[in-house]
Amino acid sequence: MSAFKINKGIGRTVELYGLKAQYLFVFAGGLLAALILVMVLYMAGVSPYVCIGTGAIGCTLIVWQTFRLNRKYGQHGVMKLAARKKHPKYILSRKAVFRYFHSTQKS
Repeated sequence: MSAFKINKGIGRTVELYGLKAQYLFVFAGGLLAALILVMVLYMAGVSPYVCIGTGAIGCTLIVWQTFRLNRKYGQHGVMKLAARKKHPKYILSRKAVFRYFHSTQKS
């Protein structure tokens, strides 16, 4: 039985075959979704060759895209990309200009 070394030390991220942090969950979830898709297709009566082909293509795409995202964005890159998309490009204000200037009068 082979052993996988996952623990790299205290305070360091989990890494397995070069995949770091959230990419492990994307990888595992994608492969599980591909497996479920193949099982549903097989139970629906689709040809076994089509099921195997769909599973092979799906798993290949998931592995390729996950490693590509890991290499391109790094450990926290996808979270930073999602946060950047939520920030507005411009701050707009529809108030009239004179409403920004306040003059307080003492009575």
